[in-house]
Parts: sequence; structure tokens; C-alpha cells
Amino acid sequence: MQRKIVFATHNDHKIREVSQILDSKEWNILSLDDIGFYDKIVEDGKTLEENAWLKVRAIDRFTSINCIVADDTGLEVRALNNEPGVYSARYAGQQRSATDNMNKLLKELKPHSDRSARFRTVLACIIEGQEYTFEGIVNGHIAYDKSGEHGFGYDPIFVPRGYSESFGILSQGIKNRISHRARAFEQLRSFLHTMEERFID
Repeated sequence: MQRKIVFATHNDHKIREVSQILDSKEWNILSLDDIGFYDKIVEDGKTLEENAWLKVRAIDRFTSINCIVADDTGLEVRALNNEPGVYSARYAGQQRSATDNMNKLLKELKPHSDRSARFRTVLACIIEGQEYTFEGIVNGHIAYDKSGEHGFGYDPIFVPRGYSESFGILSQGIKNRISHRARAFEQLRSFLHTMEERFID
């Protein structure tokens, strides 16, 4: 029997990615659309952790499903004092355009020789009323130009350590093994296995 998990997102790409990581045969990953949650959650936290908790607590108040997960992810560029960080999605403005965000980042990095960066994902989880946090990090660097059409966000300009191609080019299979989100959800998956039958609805 599948165990239900609400993942606090309307993003179908994220749902597919997480379903692959957690194994959709075992876990039924529900989006906010699936549970009928359409209220706007104001993500005004100053850190990734704060934003993740804002989302997961709002959803926990809405649904009776006993496993709720929310994430917040930021790209942290060392030469830019870890910007854009918590403001990654709206780095170039409230239009939240991935292209605008990447163009701004590439422009800001032009004077710098250090292009090292990392993606960091924070998962906030409420499981049967108890709160847990998991974190995933992937190190790499920012390319000089965009490449590839896979993924979303900054993927076309982020090259993970140990690879010569961006997340925009690397296959989903590789990304599901090494990405920040994959690493955070792998921690969650291992933890959920220790909880056994608690999530069966």
C-alpha cells in the first residue's frame, strides 16, 4: 500500500522529480493541487529554513494527512557573499523569471574570477505532529553561459563538481543521484523507512 506524503508545491516538475527519488510505487506524492490548497503562502523568511517552515506549517493546518514536506532551495555563490540565497527565485524581480535571474547572476559575476557556488535545499517536515529538518547540498561552479534545457531555475548555468556539463544538460537520472534536492530527499526517505507503517492512510 502506498503511503501518502504532501509535498508543498504546485510545481509538477518538482513532483515528478521527488516521485522518482522516493519511488512512486511506495510513496504517493501529493501536490498542493491534489489536496485543493490554493491559498498564497507569503515566503518572507530571512533564511531557507524559515521559508520552508512557513510553508509546511500552513499546509499542516489545512490537511489531516500525517506527513507534510516543504522545501526551500537557494543558489549560494561565494563571490557574491552567498547571494542570491533565499532570494534565488526572485533575484531579478518579482516576475520570478529564470532567464532574468540567470542573466543578472552572470552579469554580477563578470568582475569575479571565483565562480564557485552551491545549491542548498532545506526540507521542513511535520510527521505525526513532530517536526524534522533535512538538508542537501551540491557544490559546483557557475558557467559563463547558459547550456541545456533540462531542469529549471539556474540549472543551465550550474555545473556540479566532478562534471563538465550543467544541470541543464545532465540527464535526470544523474541529477536524481547527485542534486541538492535528491540528497535532502534521500535523507527523508531513509528516515521514513524507520517510521514503518505510520503514514498509511
